[in-house]
Amino acid sequence: MTVSLGALLGLFGSAFLAATLLPAQSEAVLVGLLLAQPETAAVLVATASLGNTLGAMVNWLLGLGIQRFRDKRWFPVSSKQLERAERHYHRFGRWSLLLSWMPIIGDPLVLVAGILREKFWVVLLFTGIAKTGRYLVLAAFTLAWLK
Repeated sequence: MTVSLGALLGLFGSAFLAATLLPAQSEAVLVGLLLAQPETAAVLVATASLGNTLGAMVNWLLGLGIQRFRDKRWFPVSSKQLERAERHYHRFGRWSLLLSWMPIIGDPLVLVAGILREKFWVVLLFTGIAKTGRYLVLAAFTLAWLK
């Protein structure tokens, strides 16, 4: 049995949005599709991982460009908050991107990586590992529950 293109696009879209600074969830979509078609787990995990990783790269791109607006009154983060985030990132370095899968802190971590001009391939690799790992664990638990 194959997954419909519409289901894959929906999963990709929800995973992409969930990785941006927008509030969205992709886990429920993945679990629902896994419950309906467990034999397609590899395709579903790959689709969610790709969408989520590419969504995180949007945050990185925003970070690259947002620095020039840092001193504007409307800037959503205070200089103090931004400096604190930068200190934390410098303290733990690129390894902190392995936490990019986590709710609340993951998206800002990738944004800070952009602000600090972390290399594209480093961000792609570390966030890809983190986000794929999360979906693999979720899929493993879901498939184990089915047995």
